[in-house]
Amino acid sequence: MPKVLSQDDVADFRERMCAAAERLFAEHGPEAVSMRQLAAELGVSAMTPYRYFRDKDDILAAVRAQGFNRFAEALENAYAANPDPAARAGAVGAAYVRFAFDHPAAYRLMFDLSQPSEADYPDLVRAEERARRTMTDYVDSLIGAGLIAGEHPDLIAHVFWAAIHGLVVLKLAGKLAPDLDFETIRAEMFRALGRGFAPA
Repeated sequence: MPKVLSQDDVADFRERMCAAAERLFAEHGPEAVSMRQLAAELGVSAMTPYRYFRDKDDILAAVRAQGFNRFAEALENAYAANPDPAARAGAVGAAYVRFAFDHPAAYRLMFDLSQPSEADYPDLVRAEERARRTMTDYVDSLIGAGLIAGEHPDLIAHVFWAAIHGLVVLKLAGKLAPDLDFETIRAEMFRALGRGFAPA
């Protein structure tokens, strides 16, 4: 008779499965990893993962949701620790970059394009919304302080997000020109964006 699992048992195994999946997905890509490989990584039978996840896509969604929640927590902590809007914006930006470079496997998987339908995974949708909300909040505070102008904080936040995400991906992929360092490009990028969104 199968062992009756407590909530703690289930949570512990899911956590270990997600940690193994994050590493294998990052090393080989989600398409190259099977449920059997994930089971072998944890030393369990090939059918054990199915007691905790529907399929590999379910695991990928859980890994990505964990990544977005850790990412959002880092941004939220930076936001909460800085009451000054300008300092807050700088701290949130620094937290973004630090998370991406400290957790490159998680960051790559968070934005993986192979998830078939994110709407099927409510935890993932909530985690992504949590991350977006923090970035919109700090832009809203910049507008409120008169440091930038705009009627649509969410739109402006997406512009900033697209810029920093693109630069981070170029850095992670090793595609930056050898005579230009990441911080120099980042400073110039946000100087230009700040000028573009400056109050008239």
